[in-house]
Amino acid sequence: MTWAISWLALIDTRKEYQEARRLLASYHDRYGDEITFIPGGYFAPMYNTRKETHATIHKALQMVSEMVGGGYRPQSLIAGFMDAENQRMLATEEGIHVCQGQIWSQHGIDNGDGDGGICYPYYPSREHYLKPAQGAADFIDCVCLDGWTCDFLAARREGFQGGFNSRMGVGPIETVADLGQAVGRKEMMGTTAIHFDGGHALNGFGWVTAIWEVSIGHDDDLTWWLQSIKERWPDTRVITEGEFGMEWRRHTPNNRLLNYRFDERGTGAPGSEKELELRWYMNQEFRLALLRNWERGTPYKAIDFTRYDLPAREPEGLQREWSLKNVLNQKGMRPQDKPVRLGEFPADDQQLIFARYPELKKWV
Repeated sequence: MTWAISWLALIDTRKEYQEARRLLASYHDRYGDEITFIPGGYFAPMYNTRKETHATIHKALQMVSEMVGGGYRPQSLIAGFMDAENQRMLATEEGIHVCQGQIWSQHGIDNGDGDGGICYPYYPSREHYLKPAQGAADFIDCVCLDGWTCDFLAARREGFQGGFNSRMGVGPIETVADLGQAVGRKEMMGTTAIHFDGGHALNGFGWVTAIWEVSIGHDDDLTWWLQSIKERWPDTRVITEGEFGMEWRRHTPNNRLLNYRFDERGTGAPGSEKELELRWYMNQEFRLALLRNWERGTPYKAIDFTRYDLPAREPEGLQREWSLKNVLNQKGMRPQDKPVRLGEFPADDQQLIFARYPELKKWV
């Protein structure tokens, strides 16, 4: 496991925090767990300047090394959201090449918004943390990871739109706590299966990640989930964020060959309509989501088309909105965010889509 400790938990002198720090260090020694830092409670770029964030990270990583001892250095940073410049400095100045740097599709929940990225590993662009680097000129050598694997159908919503939790997926806070043990655990496994069954077949590997605050509990749900995974997919590896990111980095030198695909039919949980099917396509140049009612046989319509080949820019000041939106966004918050057939896109958008996925022409 990877444990991320906050700034205040690093410096608090009370007995309970001293014991907690000793316990984390023992987990590394005994189990090989990764101990790292979490800046800003998931939302550092929303409420701190880039310079302030970098200074805090630098000091905190030194304290983590001292806490664990033996010359220890984490391989990753857990950040919730992290701006592109600090991911670049993490790689070039701290020697850390893995950052849990985005919360995929989060918007209208908690203290920061960030929709528009890829939910599987990628190297971010210096223009925007949610944009995959397009080449050597904007490349950041830091593997950017999602932190919360979500049900794709639930995640297409804004916040709690319609009374549904858009963050529902493998996390027990959004499933068991909201839906009860039976329905919640079923949803945890249903979301896992999207990646370990069909997703594995499409992508050659499946990856599921869940972050939550240990103070909230749900230890039993974590144990149940991992035991159920071992029974159903016995070859699954449970590794730290840093180990996973570095393994991916060894196999993937850049974003050129990224081609992630996902196909989900609703699990039946609230917000994951069993009659709907959602297909995602994510690569270096764009991401595209197609939705249909498979029971009625309705045609696919695009609910998201985010181009990464267009210029992008992060906020300069402090604000909660850090999304990357251009052509069409799944949350449906802007006037132009209306589902469309592929044939309704402008010619240059169609050319980009069909050059990558010519098989989609049948759904024009």
